[in-house]
Amino acid sequence: MHNLWLMAKHEYRKMVGKRSFLLGTLGIPLLIIVILSLIIFVFVRGEDDRPLGYVDHSGILAQAVLPPADVNEETIELRAFTDETAAQQALEAGDIQAYYVLQDDYLQTRAVNLVYWEDDPSDAVRSDFADFVRANTAVNRPPEIQTLLMNGPNLTVRSLDGSRELDSSNPLGFVLPFVAAFLFIFVVMASAGYLLQVVTDEKENRTMELMVTSITPLELIGGKALGLMAVSLTQLLIWLGVAVIALLFGSDYIPLLQNVNIPWSFLVVIVLYFLPSYALVAGIMTAIGGAVTELQQGQQVAGILNLLFMAPFFFIAFFMTNPNSPILLVLTLFPTTAFLTVIMRWSLSVVPMWQMVLSWFILVGTAVLSVIASARIFRVGMLRYGQRMRWKSIVAAVRSRQ
Repeated sequence: MHNLWLMAKHEYRKMVGKRSFLLGTLGIPLLIIVILSLIIFVFVRGEDDRPLGYVDHSGILAQAVLPPADVNEETIELRAFTDETAAQQALEAGDIQAYYVLQDDYLQTRAVNLVYWEDDPSDAVRSDFADFVRANTAVNRPPEIQTLLMNGPNLTVRSLDGSRELDSSNPLGFVLPFVAAFLFIFVVMASAGYLLQVVTDEKENRTMELMVTSITPLELIGGKALGLMAVSLTQLLIWLGVAVIALLFGSDYIPLLQNVNIPWSFLVVIVLYFLPSYALVAGIMTAIGGAVTELQQGQQVAGILNLLFMAPFFFIAFFMTNPNSPILLVLTLFPTTAFLTVIMRWSLSVVPMWQMVLSWFILVGTAVLSVIASARIFRVGMLRYGQRMRWKSIVAAVRSRQ
């Protein structure tokens, strides 16, 4: 066990000290910061604080009732004009940024004309005027109608048992599972490819023969897998931390981010499934590296096996139409597809607890067996230097207890 932790520590330090790791790990946070800064710059600098004019021929804005503070705290200054001529003169003089014209039959047609000089008013300005119109339309209505008119409908998609819901104002709950799925493919497969390359290269130059004299194959393979797993977790934690900070900071400037809530329970599910899934991938790639004689051979086999982990993407139509279908149940319980299937179903339906528990135990058990089997295959592969292991030899190596 001591050698296992030493190997894991060595692999971790070797990876995090590489320039490629620093560029890959810090590159995405820097990209997030740059994009967020540009968006904030556009929102802040692009705001036109000049008043917004309006010409009301319908009479519904005669009382000029402003929307309540809980609906719109900072409404742009609104300026009324008696006719289009006066409004146009103010626009040409630069006193206002634009003006709306409500026709006589507005209540029947809902027709509104927007006139501006060069720059189209921002969405925030349009929203302010829409709130202003709703406030005046609702002024003589019962309180419950006023609330509905001012706040508008809030669509909530809720499961039949009421345990899960998706709020239209918080799209992160729907988007995050698919982002996590793509990150899993990107991070895990990249690390697995590196592990395959390391095992194959060190086997070809016979470095392993010196190492296995002081460390068992299981400690060697397990240590490398743990080290790379820690590297991937470090990357994910850095990216997640930067994303959370950017979300909290950007919500002060970007209205779209103000209602976003971070689903912490879902993040726990991601971690619980990520760790054994990574161990499973590491075990499979190590077994391939121990069985083949050249890296190119291993990459060909690994490319085919990678499809087993990406299989849920081929059934995306089932996730959208029937997330509890039998085929997705099979994918939930199958070890290589469990992680992606569970997190993608999570965003669209309620995954029964018994399915998640059973799926997780199957995944953990398979991951442990894959690491043990890969160590045995690797040990036999070292004894057959320059010879490719056949299926009969692989099965015999897995069944051996040495």
